[in-house]
Amino acid sequence: MRHLTDSKTAVALFAGVTLVGALSACSSPSTGADSGSTDVSAPDAGSPASSTGAEYNDGTYTETGDYTSPDGAEEVEVTLSLENNVITDVTVVGFGESPNSKQFQGEFINGIASEVVGKNIDELAVDKVAGSSLTSGGFNKAVDAIKADALAE
Repeated sequence: MRHLTDSKTAVALFAGVTLVGALSACSSPSTGADSGSTDVSAPDAGSPASSTGAEYNDGTYTETGDYTSPDGAEEVEVTLSLENNVITDVTVVGFGESPNSKQFQGEFINGIASEVVGKNIDELAVDKVAGSSLTSGGFNKAVDAIKADALAE
């Protein structure tokens, strides 16, 4: 009888480990399509100097970032205002062609200001905003170009 109890314990243990693994896979960020919740990593600005030691010129900068969606190539135009390396204002214009692209860009546009205003530009890492994960790729490319512009002046 002892052998049967050990087998039941082993099966229960295996089932528990399998369940934990399956649940942890469900909590991983989605890839490949715009969906889900907001996920923006951006620590508070803290000090005016950036985390990389770069100093950006105050001002308003506009750049376009591209990304690929299931509907093809997409673009967003990003305008950021900087003061002491901190984002004080943001505007995003989407150029989506398909209904899906327009929807996801619109959701991103409606949610981005509350996620980035007040953050240090060098500590910004936008992953997903208001369910839109792919639009953030274009946004991040535009931010990288804006950083280069703000350093060059």
